[in-house]
Amino acid sequence: MKFTVQYPLTVRGYTPEFLGPQAMTRFARAAEESGFDALAVTDHPIPSDKWIRSGGHDGFDLTTALGFCAAVTDRIKLMTYAMVLPYRNPFLVAKAMATLDRLSQGRAVLAAGAGYLKSEFAAVGADFDERNELFDEAIEVMRGAWTQRGYRYEGRHFTSLAQTALPFPVQDGGVPVWIAGNARRAIERAATVGQGWAPLLIDREMARTVRTTAIPTVAALTRAIGRLRDLTEAAGRPRDAVEVQIEGRDSQVLLHRTSLDQHHDRLHEFDQAGVGWFVLDTPATTVDEAIDALHRYGDAVISRFR
Repeated sequence: MKFTVQYPLTVRGYTPEFLGPQAMTRFARAAEESGFDALAVTDHPIPSDKWIRSGGHDGFDLTTALGFCAAVTDRIKLMTYAMVLPYRNPFLVAKAMATLDRLSQGRAVLAAGAGYLKSEFAAVGADFDERNELFDEAIEVMRGAWTQRGYRYEGRHFTSLAQTALPFPVQDGGVPVWIAGNARRAIERAATVGQGWAPLLIDREMARTVRTTAIPTVAALTRAIGRLRDLTEAAGRPRDAVEVQIEGRDSQVLLHRTSLDQHHDRLHEFDQAGVGWFVLDTPATTVDEAIDALHRYGDAVISRFR
């Protein structure tokens, strides 16, 4: 099992200290020291007030924040989790992620989703009804830009006329792309073009809110991972080619003061279901509290699980 921690702007009521460079430096370094495998920054560039009031969260620009984290760490992977690809021109995303990968010496991971907030699509000038087509085209465009000189592409939304985007990423084949989301289409994408799948363990009510499919139990997750493996094999890829990362209420174990021994048992359930990565949220009332949570989790969970 590997472990991802999210930067705490996703936590309601976080201390404003987390908006400054000192807090981000301390948090990123503590995550690395504690044994976390990835540090994630989430996406919502211009959400509506209604969404924020109903439980949404703040966020930095992803690649800017991850670039800062790259400069103050050495080992930990740097994950967009999850970038809404249809908001952006994929050639510019490819350039930003290639730059992050180069300057971090191969530590970038692009976890991406199709998005669901209509008001945010309108604010950035993206077509909500075309989000799936935009997403699929973006994956193809980025892979081409990361690997080909004189890249030619004629798509529904984007065109490339023998163009070259150097420097390429450090990682062979480009930055790994993980597909976020629970829907059938997300699973199919992960199986055919992704290096990872990042679903949410959520009930039907929350699934309706984020316009996706419910995965409410470990049993349902196990079935979904089975479908992923079958589709991956059918696509001519190794059955275990796609990594799986899960987030859910268990991700807030330290926020809810849950027994870490019980949490350890829960992680074994995820492991048996086929999950390879787990996402953690920390408390965010103070920076010291968050740093302490990272160290405690590293000592009590990460070191034991390995």
